[in-house]
Amino acid sequence: MLTAKCDIVDKILGLELGADDYITKPFDIREVMTRIKVCLRRIESLKEDDAENVIKLSQDIRILENSREVFKGEEGIRLKPREFDLLLAFAKNRKVVMSRDKLLQKVWGYDFEGDSRTVDVHVQRLRKKLEESSQEAIIQTVFGVGYKMI
Repeated sequence: MLTAKCDIVDKILGLELGADDYITKPFDIREVMTRIKVCLRRIESLKEDDAENVIKLSQDIRILENSREVFKGEEGIRLKPREFDLLLAFAKNRKVVMSRDKLLQKVWGYDFEGDSRTVDVHVQRLRKKLEESSQEAIIQTVFGVGYKMI
């Protein structure tokens, strides 16, 4: 909003009604241009996150679902296709304990004829790659039941 009203109540009301910013007269055109650039930058970063369908696992680890990439900060974490699918299954079911059988169905599909211990091997590999990049344990074992992402 660009207005002559400079009372604090007017500013609060303008922002609460949906304005991204509130500038009062007199103003310097350089300030207006800078505020517009900041607003456009914010919109672009939101578009990028939406376009990539970003899932944040922690403060610094994020999954870009559409491009099938995982990052810690700006550094990429290389995952094999099944590892990525497994991580995505955990990320979409946070704090839900999933058995090996349930993970086999979600990630490998119903027609998988291998051993359920393949889940253990993939979880171990995934943990190793994520914990190389992070100090925190992301995937937790629930003894006698399965795994969950915290």
